[in-house]
Amino acid sequence: MHDDQRPEAAWGLDTLAIRTGHDRTHEQEHGEPIFPTSSFVYGSAAEAARKFGGEEPGNVYSRFTNPTVHTFERRLAALEGGERCVATSSGMAAILATALALLSAGDEIVASRSLFGSTVSLFDKYLGKLGITTRYVELSDLAAWEAAITPATRLLFAETPSNPLSEVVDIAALAEIAHRHEALLAIDNCFLTPALQRPLALGADLVIHSATKYLDGQGRAVGGAVVGRDKELEEVFGVVRTCGPCLSPFNAWVFTKGLETLSLRMKAHCTSALALAQWLVAHPAVERVHYSGLADHPQHALASRQQGAFGAVLGFEVKGGREGAWSVIDATRMLSITGNLGDVKTTITHPATTTHGRLSEEQKAAAGIAEGLIRVAVGLENLEDIRTDLARGLDALV
Repeated sequence: MHDDQRPEAAWGLDTLAIRTGHDRTHEQEHGEPIFPTSSFVYGSAAEAARKFGGEEPGNVYSRFTNPTVHTFERRLAALEGGERCVATSSGMAAILATALALLSAGDEIVASRSLFGSTVSLFDKYLGKLGITTRYVELSDLAAWEAAITPATRLLFAETPSNPLSEVVDIAALAEIAHRHEALLAIDNCFLTPALQRPLALGADLVIHSATKYLDGQGRAVGGAVVGRDKELEEVFGVVRTCGPCLSPFNAWVFTKGLETLSLRMKAHCTSALALAQWLVAHPAVERVHYSGLADHPQHALASRQQGAFGAVLGFEVKGGREGAWSVIDATRMLSITGNLGDVKTTITHPATTTHGRLSEEQKAAAGIAEGLIRVAVGLENLEDIRTDLARGLDALV
């Protein structure tokens, strides 16, 4: 039997990332094709009626059925161990589609305080308009999660590890709490990806991705995805089909190709990130380093059990507050000053005025977003070059 005809259930993660999800066309192509088409043609009116009516499988319109997008969805679902994946136009669209699909007016969300700023804005401002209330708790405090749940709670939502403090929650324990209260648990897994963490295997119901990050890995395209059981994902698919926050075929192709090197990239990212974190700890201008790979991190033991490695994003606080942080950032010559992450190029940003800039001062304080905090997403450049670039600004603060 040819290797790529083996049952997919027997394949390892790296093989799934390269081989799964692609049904060759009559052209017998080796690489995955792109189908940049808005619609599809049928042999007869009767065939069109059957496909539009769902009586016969097939493509209808690229807003919700496109072969290239379907390949990406099948591949990511296989990597995460989910029954189904629905791709979206961005990570935020994935969160919005999930909320619209599964929540109604009067329902409640319990979420970590340590969330991406746009997620907080979505929950508070826009879902709030629909009568959906969100309560925020400390990410790692399981007792606080349980105490915040009411009979109206339908969804628990967490990023683990968090952005940018690398906080971690026990996914299995949080899933048990959610299910005991008949709620669903959604985990944003874009910082670790299925190469390092598989929340569904730990009991989560839904996995959210900003595919823009490590699934792509080179900062080329924007997209998102939701992975889970077919029951919930059929509702998410309904939102994407009707409301239209769909992924473009070209971006889906980019992400599919990104998945092929995901495991290799994540291992390299994590090796450099740990070494950089250890170097930052020893620098006199650095007051604190937030990275779960460090032995003194509050959730280091949990992260070691739950994750395959510790990820590539770390935060560190420098002397001098905002002025000190900005001077370090501005002194860099190689690192990219940008709010994005998950790239082969190392990125650096000041969370308090960028990724979390829309939060109130009270929200920033509650989430641990200090003025002296810098976030670095460690890329794949030479580690010594990354250290040298950071040292320009850090050495000036001593």
